Formats: sequence, structure tokens, C-alpha cells
Amino acid sequence: MRLHLTPRLGYVAGFLVSGGLILYALYLQYYEYQVPCPLCILQRVVFIALMAVFLSGALQGPRRTGAIVYGTLLVIMSLVGASIAARHVWLQHLPKDKVPECGPGLGYILDRFPLISAFEKIFRGSGECAEASWRLLGLSIAEWSLVWFILLGAYAVLVAAKARR
Repeated sequence: MRLHLTPRLGYVAGFLVSGGLILYALYLQYYEYQVPCPLCILQRVVFIALMAVFLSGALQGPRRTGAIVYGTLLVIMSLVGASIAARHVWLQHLPKDKVPECGPGLGYILDRFPLISAFEKIFRGSGECAEASWRLLGLSIAEWSLVWFILLGAYAVLVAAKARR
């Protein structure tokens, strides 16, 4: 018996993977006491957005044109997430003397600064974003996020390519 990848099943799988990543991030936060930095929170927002689009695709079960639209949206979101994660990885690999000082939390930044200024401060990063206290198979959380954003973007292309006309 061979299981065929239909767009609906593909989107369900993408939803489950994205949801699993969010659940694991919450596990790390609440049980392993890995407090998320502002860049971690932004990456979570992108994973949640991916989850929502995958769920929408699963519920709709689009054909070719719809799958291309969903795929394009998912790839763009994955690229945004990968960009955030790549910046985070870059900060983690800076020499100790080049790491920016720790700054205020995300809530404070968003409350006190206009949105564009807030995002500039967040992407500049801070000392807490440069810490990599947890690793799995030698990769930090930010590095794993980068891998998953790339995989989910490539997977979205695969799902769109498998859609019927």
C-alpha cells in the first residue's frame, strides 16, 4: 500500500511539524528554563504563521492554482523566518568582544518605540540573543530554527508541485 501525498495531507503534515516545533519551544521554555530572547520570539511568530497557513491549506485542500498561492506564501514566510534565524545564528557566532550589550525585553521595546524603530532594535540583537546555552547534536536553537525554516519552505514547494490541475 502506497500513500500518495495530496495537498491536503501535505498541509496537515506541515501543520503538525510546525505545531510540534512550537510545542517543543514551549517545553524548552517552561521545563528546561530556556528563556526566549526577542529574536526567538519573532521566530516563534513565524512558525505560528506557517502553522496557520498550513492549517488553512489542509482545511481547503486546494488544487493547482490554490496550492501555488499557498506554496508561495509559505516560501515567503519561511524565507522571513530563515532570515531572522540566520541573523540570530550570526549573533551567536560573534567573538565575545563583538557581542552587543543586553538590551530591554521585547515587550518594553514594542511598548516604547514606534514599530519600525522597535524592529530595528530587535534585529540589531542583544547580548541575550548571542547566548547559545542549549544544544542538540551540536546545533543551537537558532541553528535548528534555520534548518526547519529551510526544510518547511522546500516542503511547501514539494506540496505545491504535487497538486492536481
